[in-house]
Amino acid sequence: MLLVQKLKQFERQIVFLKWASTAEFVKVKYVGKDFIEVDIINPETLEYEETVLINPDLILEVVISGIEIGRVIAGLSNKIELVEE
Repeated sequence: MLLVQKLKQFERQIVFLKWASTAEFVKVKYVGKDFIEVDIINPETLEYEETVLINPDLILEVVISGIEIGRVIAGLSNKIELVEE
């Protein structure tokens, strides 16, 4: 199984991704054959900073669970405003 095929299972989820010369917390938006689209998350502010298209051949490592990812997910969940009707 190729990494791209496995990563397809994690669309719309938050992961820690290392590629080329950087590593970031990202939300995987789309996984295709020739590129992966991700939203980069600033771990201090828990805001989405930018959207990046990555060549799958440049991906070095994907971390799908762990304490830090749990912290980022919990922080983002706390920022969601509930709408009362």
